[in-house]
Amino acid sequence: MRLAGRVAVITGAARGIGRACAERFLAEGVKVVLGDIDAAELARCAAEIGAADTVLSVVTDVSRKDQVDALVAAAVAGFGRIDIMVNNAGIAPVQDFLDISEADYDRVLAVNLKGAFMGTQAAGRQMIAQGGGGVIINMSSINSGLANPRVATYAISKGGMNQVTTTAAVAFAPHGIRVVGVGPGTIATEMVMDGTFIDSDDMRRAILSRTPLGRLGKASEIASVVAFLASDDASYVTGETIYPDGGRRVLNYTVPIKE
Repeated sequence: MRLAGRVAVITGAARGIGRACAERFLAEGVKVVLGDIDAAELARCAAEIGAADTVLSVVTDVSRKDQVDALVAAAVAGFGRIDIMVNNAGIAPVQDFLDISEADYDRVLAVNLKGAFMGTQAAGRQMIAQGGGGVIINMSSINSGLANPRVATYAISKGGMNQVTTTAAVAFAPHGIRVVGVGPGTIATEMVMDGTFIDSDDMRRAILSRTPLGRLGKASEIASVVAFLASDDASYVTGETIYPDGGRRVLNYTVPIKE
C-alpha cells in the first residue's frame, strides 16, 4: 500500500491499460477518477472495480480542453486533491500513409498529443495550487521511436508526447512535480486484439519475431510500471520514458518463434 491515501486521475480508463492502472491503484490504496469518452463502458468499469467512496467516473473527451479541466476539477471536488495524473487516452487507426487525410491526422493528434498536453497542464496547475508535489505519467509507445507506417499518425503523436514529458518535467521540477512516460510494446488489450493491429497469424508471428521475450505483454504489467513511477520508489526519476516492451526496442534482428 505504498500509494495509500493518494488520488489518481486516469484518462482512457474504461478498458485496457487504463483500467488495469485503475485496478492496480485501487489495490495500492489510491482513490481513482476515471475519464473516458465511452459513457457505457466507463459506467460498467466503475461499477466493477470499486465502491463509490474510492471510484469516481467522468465522461471525458480529452481533445476538448474544457472537458479535461472538468475532469481534474471533478477529482478535486470529489476527493479533495490530485496526486497522480495518467494521460492514457489514445487512438491508433491503421492506415496506409498516403491514405491519411487531414481530418484523420487532426483527429489522432487532437486525442493523443493535444489531450496529453492539456492533461499535463491541468494536472500541473492543480498540483502547484495544492503546494507542489505529484506525478504526471504520459502513456507513450515503442512507436514513438520506431518507424511503423501502418500507424503513422499514432507514431507521430507519441513522438510528440515524449517531448511533452521532457519539457513539462523541466518546467515543473521547481514545484516538486515529476513528469514521466511509459512506452509499452505490443500489449494484449482490446485495441490490439480486435483484429485491427493483429489481423492474421502472420502478423502475430511478425510481432513476436521482433520481441525477445517471445510473447505479448499484459495490461497488468504496464500498470505495475505505472504504479512504480507514481510511487516514492521512483522519487528521482523525471523526464524519462520507460519502455516495457519485452526487449523489442533494442533488437536489431528477428528471433525464432517456438510454437
